[in-house]
Amino acid sequence: MPSRESPDSGGGHSHAEAHTAVALTSRRVAAASLVVTVCLLALKLTVGIISDSIAVLSDAVDSGTDLAGGAAALVSLRIAAQPADEDHPYGHGKVEAVSASVAATVVGLGGGLITFQAVRRLIEGSPAIDVDIGIAAMVIAAVANIVMATLMRREARRSGSMALSAESTHLQTNVVQAGAIIAGLALVKITGERLFDPITALLLAAYMAWTAIGIVRIALEDIMDQSLPDAELIAIEEVLSAHKGEVLGYHRLRTRRAGTTRHIDMHLIFESDRTVVDVHNTSDNIEADIQARLPDAEVVIHAEPDEGQERVLLT
Repeated sequence: MPSRESPDSGGGHSHAEAHTAVALTSRRVAAASLVVTVCLLALKLTVGIISDSIAVLSDAVDSGTDLAGGAAALVSLRIAAQPADEDHPYGHGKVEAVSASVAATVVGLGGGLITFQAVRRLIEGSPAIDVDIGIAAMVIAAVANIVMATLMRREARRSGSMALSAESTHLQTNVVQAGAIIAGLALVKITGERLFDPITALLLAAYMAWTAIGIVRIALEDIMDQSLPDAELIAIEEVLSAHKGEVLGYHRLRTRRAGTTRHIDMHLIFESDRTVVDVHNTSDNIEADIQARLPDAEVVIHAEPDEGQERVLLT
C-alpha cells in the first residue's frame, strides 16, 4: 500500500515535487563543481609545465580525474532524477553507484600515472623547479576546493546523493593534496633538494589510491543492497512503536537504498477482526510517518491477520 506523498509543513508540495527540487539543486552543485574543476585543470597544467614540478603536474592529472568523475556524477544525477517507469519500477538510483565506481577507477588510474612519472624522476633526476609560481597555483587550488567541497558535502547530506558524496570526498582529498604539494615545494625552496618534488608526488599517488578504495567500498554497499544504517532502522522502529495500539507487531522488515531513494518493505500483523479499510488507513498513516522521518522513502506494507506467527513486538 505505497503512499506517494509525504507530509509537508508548508502544505503545498508533493513528495515527487520535493524530490525534483532536490535533484535540480544537486545537479546545479555538480555542474558548478565541474566548471571549477576545468579552470583548476587549466591552471595546474599551465603552471606545472612552466614550473617543471612533477608534484604540480601530478595534481593537474588529479584534476583531470576530477573532471571525469564530476562529469560522471552530473550525468548520473540527471539519470537518477528520472521517475520510475515500466522497465525500471524501482527508479534509476543505482546509476549513482555506477558513477561512484567510475570516479574510483579514474582516481586509481590517475594515481598509477603519477607513480610512474614520480619514480622516473627519482631515477633520472629532477630538473630545476620554479617553486614560487607552483606554490601560488596550489594555494588558489586549495581555496577553490575547500569552497566546492563544503558546498557539495552539504548538498550530499541534504539530498542523500551517493554521487555527490563521492565527489565531495574526492574534493576533500584535493585540499589535503594541495597542502602536501605546498609543503613539498616549500622544502625544495628551503633545502634546495629537488628530491622532495617527486617524493611529494608519490605521497599524492598513495593518497589517491586510498581514496579510490574508500569510494569503491561505498559504491559496493549500494550495489549489494546493504540495509539502511542503524539510525534509520531505529527511526522506522520508532514510527512503528508510535502505532503499537493499532499494530500487534511486524516481521520481514527489509530495507535498501538506490541512489537517494530508500526502499522499505515489511509485514505488519493486525488483529484478525480489523476491517480492510481500517488496516489500509493505518498502513497509510505509518507509511506517511516513515516518509516524514526518512525523505525519499518508498514504503510497501503487507498486512497479515494475527495467526500466532513470529513477530517483533512493539514497545
